[in-house]
Amino acid sequence: MRYLAAIALMASALTPAVAARPIAFADSAPQTGALVLPLSSAEDLAAQTGLHEAVRGVVGAALRSADFDYEAGSSLTLRGIGPWSQLVIVGTGDEALDAAALQDIGGKAAAETAQNDGPVTLVATHLARSIDNAAVQLGVGARLGGYSFDRYKYADPKDPRPAGLDAPFTIVTGDAAAAETRFRREGQPLAEAVTFTRDLISEPANVVYPESFVARTQEAFQGVGGVTIEVLDVPAMERLGMGSILSVGRGSARPPRMMIVEYKGSGAPANPIVLAGKGITFDSGGISLKPGSGMWEMKTDMSGAAAVVGTVLSLAKRQAPVHVVAIAALAENMPGGGATRPGDVVKANNGKTIEIINTDAEGRLVLADAVAYADKRYDPAAIVDVATLTGAVVRALGSEYAGLFSRHDNLADQLAAAGQTTGEELWRLPLHPSYSRDVKSDIADIKNSGEGAPGAGYGAHFIGFFVEPETPWAHIDIAGTAWNDADEPTVPAGAAAYGVRLLDRFVQDFQPVPRGKGQGGY
Repeated sequence: MRYLAAIALMASALTPAVAARPIAFADSAPQTGALVLPLSSAEDLAAQTGLHEAVRGVVGAALRSADFDYEAGSSLTLRGIGPWSQLVIVGTGDEALDAAALQDIGGKAAAETAQNDGPVTLVATHLARSIDNAAVQLGVGARLGGYSFDRYKYADPKDPRPAGLDAPFTIVTGDAAAAETRFRREGQPLAEAVTFTRDLISEPANVVYPESFVARTQEAFQGVGGVTIEVLDVPAMERLGMGSILSVGRGSARPPRMMIVEYKGSGAPANPIVLAGKGITFDSGGISLKPGSGMWEMKTDMSGAAAVVGTVLSLAKRQAPVHVVAIAALAENMPGGGATRPGDVVKANNGKTIEIINTDAEGRLVLADAVAYADKRYDPAAIVDVATLTGAVVRALGSEYAGLFSRHDNLADQLAAAGQTTGEELWRLPLHPSYSRDVKSDIADIKNSGEGAPGAGYGAHFIGFFVEPETPWAHIDIAGTAWNDADEPTVPAGAAAYGVRLLDRFVQDFQPVPRGKGQGGY
């Protein structure tokens, strides 16, 4: 009965209160609603033969008057021109457009027209002629840029939402039918996976906790082929010797879970890529209690687990020919009567022991069992763990990059390339052999916290300690990129779902990494 209210709240909010506009495709622009023109120069405007010459003249004069620079990210909204309620110019810059840039254009267009009470049309014929897949990427960007999480806001029945705010976002392209087919097959699954991930992260911790995280995931994967979901409860984890994750959950009334989501597409290799995610559904710090200021944001400490599950959802929904496993290491870190104390010693799944120095260094503890279990069970082609792990990485890299650590250069290079392609960029940081000495315990195999800097490196080293040195492994610290304080074209303020686009691209492009002991001092 104690979870009755939370379960009822969760059940009432299984779908977004307000979804982004549906994406459609057409061969020509309707003469109504809002019109969006992506332009790189005045010459681009002159080439818009679908616009009446008089309209082009008025728009050109307005652009000159505003000294519009056409730079990427710039925009100008005009009203009272032609039959449209709103005419928006979005600058594209003069550099070659890639997938990330196209998504930004779509996201900017969606954000600028979000309050238009009627349909929205983006004219992309000139882009589609020169860039393969342009319309699909614009559609993905529009879905992501139009995202909002407002399901708990009061909706006044006397003041209903205008129906026109949910009218389609239509992309005009040369072959609308082909673009639509490709978007439904490739773009829509990715956008839906990012939305699912953002919803999970945005939910309050009284709604999403280990058990309900599992339930949400099971619901999302219903009817998706090639997927198996396995959930380890407390007795199962005890039998497997997962003392590390169990130690984190002991202070909470909500028990931990280890969830394994496996997808194997047609023709995929036997050895999977394993994506392990930190899933602390709320982090109070445990006995090493955090200060109260900003603690509300610790509901997002499960962003890594949400991202790896979202990645598999994207790949599975479009039946990609890959073999991938997401492991969500889920726990709530609370200071209850049974909570783990600083100074305690626990044993992980692979038999290695850990001295607990700081119970607020808990993400690495749940991941220790996740990666050790993955290494033993799957003989994986690679393990990549994702976590909101340290404040140190935020101080080092801010919110522009996630931190990347790896013992294998080839794996790190592939991840960095995927980050550049998708715009979710990584910056590689070192794994120095001295870290092994700095986190050596006097009474156990390793301690979960080092003294002082480099905090991000110590956390990465700790997780890697539980992966065999020959196994290709990388750690991504997303502490600075998981939550946006300000709007960006495809990431409105709030949960970013950082890592879904990155890992989706990485898994699709993955090339086998030679096994062998790399750097890192193990």
